[in-house]
Amino acid sequence: MSHPEILLLGVLRALVEVALLALLGQGVVALLAGARRDTNPIYVLFKIVTRPAIIAARWITPKVILDKHVPFVAFFLLFWLWIFLAYAKQILAS
Repeated sequence: MSHPEILLLGVLRALVEVALLALLGQGVVALLAGARRDTNPIYVLFKIVTRPAIIAARWITPKVILDKHVPFVAFFLLFWLWIFLAYAKQILAS
């Protein structure tokens, strides 16, 4: 029996995982590259992949939050979304 809802939740969860891992990778490369991170091609690639999540987090958060803290907010929002999608998938599967 086919359940398209479970498939959709699995796809959404995979997209969230990619964004989470890209944010994590971007942070690691930023630590390793230091001030020259904007010229690092891997950092630029991660920046392109994480741009939608960071823009969404900036849109949700109040303007009091500094721009350099928005990637942390995006990471935690994505983490909780990933947990919620896992819970929803578990509920639908049972």
